[in-house]
Amino acid sequence: MNRMTELSSAPQEGEREALKQAACRSGEELLFPSGGWVRSPEAYHNALRLLRTEIELIRKEWKSAEGFSPIEHIKTRIKEPSSILDKLSRLGLEARLDETAEHIHDIAGMRIVFPFVTDIYLLLERIGRHSELRILQIKDYIMNPKPNGYRSLHVLLSVPSELDGRPCRVRVELQMRTLAMDFWASLDHILLYKYDRKVPEHLQAELASAAGAAGELDRKMLSLRSEVLSLSEEEDKQLAERTKSGSPVSETAERPASVHHSIVRSESERRTDYRHEP
Repeated sequence: MNRMTELSSAPQEGEREALKQAACRSGEELLFPSGGWVRSPEAYHNALRLLRTEIELIRKEWKSAEGFSPIEHIKTRIKEPSSILDKLSRLGLEARLDETAEHIHDIAGMRIVFPFVTDIYLLLERIGRHSELRILQIKDYIMNPKPNGYRSLHVLLSVPSELDGRPCRVRVELQMRTLAMDFWASLDHILLYKYDRKVPEHLQAELASAAGAAGELDRKMLSLRSEVLSLSEEEDKQLAERTKSGSPVSETAERPASVHHSIVRSESERRTDYRHEP
């Protein structure tokens, strides 16, 4: 899997018109003339609803097959006009339609948080096989952390939507990270806000050290899970051998085999070494 993959990040079919209707007055190209959305950005809301529905279906499928869901929680958001304007300013761009459509890719965003890092890549592979979702860009900050220690997988998707009853597609930025990565990112966000993106050097160093600790926690928890499931697999084999040979089985050894087998069946895939550490 490539660490950085970009096919195209250009506006999708009908997305420019969807942004124009939501953010500009009729006949104008200046964004947010009154400081907020001119109309509700429904095309982006529709795309997020569809994407969440598809992810929830995958989540239920995994839970049904394995007895647990590898997804901890899902959050969605539409970027606030003030945040869009701030980002345009930082990029040295004017608050106009063309610049925004070309350079702001994350107006619609979804974040999915997982207990274990390997499940992030399993969902990425599953999304890549989906007939309606198109992967436009992958930025892998898990394999390639940012200099400040930030770790997450960013995937830019083209998602089906509607505009005035007509089909269109819009971009949605999907961020996938572990619980440890998410906790670190929340702290980083608080500090950036507190210090207006000018965090003191000693705090930057402490934050980078905390990122290393979060990465070590992810590695430790993944190792523990693999060990627990390996022991479960071995116990199931021993139980099956004793049952086949007619040996007596104690009540403590009798466990619902279907639960363990359902987990172990996919564990060979889950143990795939994605080389997620830099």
